[in-house]
Amino acid sequence: MTMASESDFAAWAAAVSQRTNRSLAGRRITGVRDPLFRLQAAQWGMVDDADPCGRADADAPLDPRRPVGRLFDSRHADGVEAMDAAQAHMPVTAALLDELTRETDLHGVRIAVCLILEPKTAVLLRLLKAAGAVVGVFCEPESTDQRVADQLRREGITVQADAGWTAEQAHQGALRLLDEIRPQIIIDDGASFARLAALERPELLDGLIGVSEETTSGVRAFQAMQDAGALTFPVIAVNDSILKTGFDNTHGTGETCVTTMQDILGAHAFEGARVAVIGYGPVGRGFALRVRALGARVAVCDTDPVAALQAVFDGFAATDIDEALADADIVVSATGVRHTIALEHLQRMRQGAALAVIGGIANEIALDDIPDFHSETGCRIRDLAVPDGPVIRLLAEGDGVNYTAGGGNPIEIMDLSFAVQVSAVTHLWRTRGTLRPGLHRLDADADRRIAAVALSVRGFSASHAVAENGYDWTMTRFAETERRSQTQEGQ
Repeated sequence: MTMASESDFAAWAAAVSQRTNRSLAGRRITGVRDPLFRLQAAQWGMVDDADPCGRADADAPLDPRRPVGRLFDSRHADGVEAMDAAQAHMPVTAALLDELTRETDLHGVRIAVCLILEPKTAVLLRLLKAAGAVVGVFCEPESTDQRVADQLRREGITVQADAGWTAEQAHQGALRLLDEIRPQIIIDDGASFARLAALERPELLDGLIGVSEETTSGVRAFQAMQDAGALTFPVIAVNDSILKTGFDNTHGTGETCVTTMQDILGAHAFEGARVAVIGYGPVGRGFALRVRALGARVAVCDTDPVAALQAVFDGFAATDIDEALADADIVVSATGVRHTIALEHLQRMRQGAALAVIGGIANEIALDDIPDFHSETGCRIRDLAVPDGPVIRLLAEGDGVNYTAGGGNPIEIMDLSFAVQVSAVTHLWRTRGTLRPGLHRLDADADRRIAAVALSVRGFSASHAVAENGYDWTMTRFAETERRSQTQEGQ
């Protein structure tokens, strides 16, 4: 494997990320002298171990001089090995759940989980089961890691997921989980499971205490339900926690979408490439910053002028989608909005340009408008002939590229997101019967509690404040000046 002295950060980062499914952002790095490598590592959020601040991390720093081949390869491990490796690097969720369940007993609580089923999700399921909850999980076939599904069944967790299912089999599996678990709490992704319950198992809603929603698209769906007067249960918008959006979206999705695309297109695919990022929310921003560090020329397209202006102040050109698509070598959709890339946009793209989704909802690219298009499970890249347009290279069948063609968001990042999930679950159970229907957010103290644990396990800490800082609304600068004058006169 290329060493740091050769300044090949792109190849090293792609290899480490895809092999280990661990986060580079937030990790310490050591032994790097090449200034370009150090700069790119810093731009990706890595901390130089030569920094004198902070005590030793419990986790050994990454040393690019060491062969990547010696690192644990989660892709080729069996279910137990992959799950155990993830659990070893998810201390925040475990510590927080242990702390919270001393205050809120989860024994016997029926929890249905609808998330991407892979090793990190398995850790959440294991921990909830160990806390006494009755846990079951559903996942769509294209997002199911079969080795994990099989192992969880062996561990006594109800699993309705199979990578070989048809769409109808998946539908029936989801209904079976609802019928078997009769959930009091749902941990949802895209509001899909809770909406299924509302539409096809409405009799179960009387026993539903609430939902903990993971994603931006899911929060939007629940907001639409609320606006229509159809949201009859409480929903905790986990996605709105800064520990979710600010880390999972920006660092987790941003990083692994880049490295998964490198795995498909080549480690240096972004070097000198013209990249159009459609959508400048946390995901789009995290992606744009990282590919720029790899040498890409990035144009940002966002319908919100505020987001577009933020992109400009981050050093990116903000432009209309039609203009950006005509020039781009690589296009990514990062909105979580249906038909972000419409057929007319596909027709404007360059011959041979690559196209991927890094947001992640059905038909974010309008593939349903292409006659006879049929998705192929497991297809990482294919040529797509656009009607009256070019032949482009479609990645991951237009689904979220990092979790369908890669290992999904990194372990340490999901540790933070799942810590927010367990905070939401315990809050729903603790406030059952008193929390009104509608969308809710966890308070800032929940985020601070999680962040304090996360800093500690990384060998860092927040600063402290003196007990009395004079936070008195009557103490204006004028009063402060007058008090000093009186003190001086008295002397």
